Amino acid sequence: MHHPQLPLSARAARMALVGGIAALSLTACSPAVDVTAAKDAANPLCAPMMVALPDAIGDSKLRKTNSQATAAWGDPSLVILRCGVNVPGPTTDRCVTVNGVDWVIKEGDPVWTLTTYGREPATEILMDPDKISSATVLADLAAAAEKVPSSRNCVGQEDLQNLPKSQ
Repeated sequence: MHHPQLPLSARAARMALVGGIAALSLTACSPAVDVTAAKDAANPLCAPMMVALPDAIGDSKLRKTNSQATAAWGDPSLVILRCGVNVPGPTTDRCVTVNGVDWVIKEGDPVWTLTTYGREPATEILMDPDKISSATVLADLAAAAEKVPSSRNCVGQEDLQNLPKSQ
């Protein structure tokens, strides 16, 4: 006697197996990068920068993160960005200007911290210069970082030499 349920249940089992394999392959994709949000991550001035972030820095592709106003590039992550960090005050740390954006550089071993200077909220980048070029990172992020308005600039040694003399 022919049971139509048998082929149907075999087909259903096969579909469930295919669905399970498809779901497994989706979960095998890179998980969201765990990045701690900065204290001022909810600042609305972060939003224009976040939507302007590049899809890649060098060869490193943008990945999903699990926190507001954060981003990561590369797998494993080579560049981490957080908007809403503490705004740096005057400093003797090295400050560079790349495509109109000033960055304070703190060279760690191995991770460097680069923080926008003169922009509020400030943006912080964590990166290892042995794995990706800081020049590439800063050049690729400049267009997004400049979406946060600038209120002051780095002052270099050469700028200090041109100050008027006190009376």
